[in-house]
Amino acid sequence: MTLRALRVLREADLLLAEDTRHTRVLLERHGIDARPISLHAHNEAARCARALEVLEGGGRVALVSDAGTPLLSDPGARLVAAALAAGHTASPVPGPSAIAAALCVAGLDVERFSFVGFLPRKAGARRALLRELAARPDALVFFESPRRLAATLRELEQALGPRRACVARELTKVYEELARGTLAELAERFAKGARGEVTLVVEGAGADASRPEAPVGAAEDLDAQIRTRLARGEGAREIASALAASSGIARRAVYARVVTLREK
Repeated sequence: MTLRALRVLREADLLLAEDTRHTRVLLERHGIDARPISLHAHNEAARCARALEVLEGGGRVALVSDAGTPLLSDPGARLVAAALAAGHTASPVPGPSAIAAALCVAGLDVERFSFVGFLPRKAGARRALLRELAARPDALVFFESPRRLAATLRELEQALGPRRACVARELTKVYEELARGTLAELAERFAKGARGEVTLVVEGAGADASRPEAPVGAAEDLDAQIRTRLARGEGAREIASALAASSGIARRAVYARVVTLREK
């Protein structure tokens, strides 16, 4: 929590929350005497009317999501649009972002990425979207239900191929878990399901997707070159680009090995 966020919560004339039970814990922890009112997918239209009344009277309205930043796969988009259309100001009060947090620790090339959010529930729409995403060179970030995680990983493997990925579960919380591997490996790991909030990062198609992995017998030489460059202080992307160009090994394979050796 930032000091600014606490000030906004204290000064709000109307405090809307995705789940009032969670927000009450937050308010009590920081000694804020306010009564949050629920705003979720099923009552957002009605709450918009109430919020606009407060804003028209010169009051301040604050919106809190359960975890992370509102509107990113959370309710609130209709409220913000209505407030702006009525001539009011909407100001972000940044909080934790599962997207940024997962990208930081994915161990993949995430210089460019696309946020997909939750995949469509209908099979046809889901398959159409995955066909569209298959050729994208940038990393893909998904949100997923823990109950559907294994099935989604298998479907992604079928649609995108044997790509590497990172399952980031319960980020910044007590039971945070980061699992890395191919989509097939992760599908097997989470075959019995998972718990908590899940963010999934999948590597992009990449311009070098068709290039070969490290040939047999070249692994030791590659490791030696990587260690030498790491000792010089070179970054993972710099090393991967240089060694991929000189060895003919796929850049994504070199990058993955650099990350592994650097962690060791």
